[in-house]
Amino acid sequence: MLVALGADHAGFELKEALKRALDARGVAWDDVGTASTSSVDYPDYAAQVADAVAAGRADRGILVCGSGIGMAIAANKVRGIRAAAIADVESAVVAREHNDLNVLALAGRRTGIADAERIVAAFLDTPFAG
Repeated sequence: MLVALGADHAGFELKEALKRALDARGVAWDDVGTASTSSVDYPDYAAQVADAVAAGRADRGILVCGSGIGMAIAANKVRGIRAAAIADVESAVVAREHNDLNVLALAGRRTGIADAERIVAAFLDTPFAG
């Protein structure tokens, strides 16, 4: 599995932590940016991750901004993307099982690393029920 990762300045630190968590799980990733906490426009990164998933260059996508909401809205503009801002494990499971979520958006300003790691695990491990 290959996961495309993207974040704006508010999500940079959580994205970096998630890269280490994905490494520990043996999951390959492609980081499209941003590369610092300097202010950037989140839709640029949402589009890159969404395009990679929609084109089949990545199996899933993970986006991080301050709230997760803006990233999800921007990613959903790409045909074939089913993105949602997810704040807990149960929502990640339901979104995968029932909605075939393929892009996860997280709130960098409200989600701790341990919680984010559990949400990502549920996102990656839960199959679509069909």
